[in-house]
Amino acid sequence: MTKVKEDYPEVVYPHFSLIAGVDEVGRGPLVGDVVTAAVILDPANPISGLTDSKKLSDKKRELLFVEIQQKALSFAIGRATPIEIDELNILHATMLAMQRAVAGLAIQPEFVFIDGNRCPQLNMPSEAIVKGDLRVAEISAASILAKVTRDREMVELDERYPEYGFAKHKGYPTKAHFAAIQQFGVIAEYRKSFKPVKKVLGLL
Repeated sequence: MTKVKEDYPEVVYPHFSLIAGVDEVGRGPLVGDVVTAAVILDPANPISGLTDSKKLSDKKRELLFVEIQQKALSFAIGRATPIEIDELNILHATMLAMQRAVAGLAIQPEFVFIDGNRCPQLNMPSEAIVKGDLRVAEISAASILAKVTRDREMVELDERYPEYGFAKHKGYPTKAHFAAIQQFGVIAEYRKSFKPVKKVLGLL
């Protein structure tokens, strides 16, 4: 695991054998789903190099993506669509996507670590860990699965709509992305409740 600042206390693992980590990717983009992952690692089959997915190269993320799926006891992807994000707001949609990831696990965890400062409502005890993707291996693994999954979806969207540059900016609000929206308009995959999109739609 990557070393973190000393002002973060060491994470204390509960006395359970089946512990899942959950993380999300895609709260900030203007387009596409918010994607979550839940992972239960196998202590007997360790994975080296786990850390926050954003700190890894594309190549390393892809390699770990495969290794996690091969070695984890269980993993699942959850998501919330742009329509759900617009209806619920991004925070509640993210919590829903996290619930879906945990529910999708083939093995029910006894305890869940959540990246961030709040937990979704689950059927088992959970704990939110700030900077959890750096501090908890299970969350690091989840962050990698979620990011690779969502990045691949942005590449697929780019193949359908190359003029928007999704493969490059992954849907995040960049200057080039704003210019593309202004020029080409808003496709169905956009989150219409997000301010830059509302502006193009004339809703502000």
